[in-house]
Amino acid sequence: MPRTPSSPLLLAGLLAGAAVAHAAAPRRFDAIVPRSLPGSPRRWTYASGVVELALAAGVAHPRTRRMASLAAAAFFVGVFPANVKTAADARHRSAAARAAALGRLPLQVPLVLWALRVGRDAATG
Repeated sequence: MPRTPSSPLLLAGLLAGAAVAHAAAPRRFDAIVPRSLPGSPRRWTYASGVVELALAAGVAHPRTRRMASLAAAAFFVGVFPANVKTAADARHRSAAARAAALGRLPLQVPLVLWALRVGRDAATG
């Protein structure tokens, strides 16, 4: 059975789009920054957007793709607590909001696996 392509440019586009969203609508992201992190939520929002933009550039370029995709996988794991916070905060909201927040939790797994696959494919040429 033929392997499906890992779509590094699509992953780079997703990361770049998320970076733009962090800059264009930071309030939405501020709300999901865990309060246990030091500093202001806005600083974390902008910082994560900058990281996503750097990861997008790294994943897009063949020379840096392997390392950047592995870093993207780690980043996706690292932002998981924000998704947990979103789900916890949604417990007093509408059923649709709760479902969306809970549905987002398992989506981190395919993102991590996608980034790892991009890295593996970059390593094998």
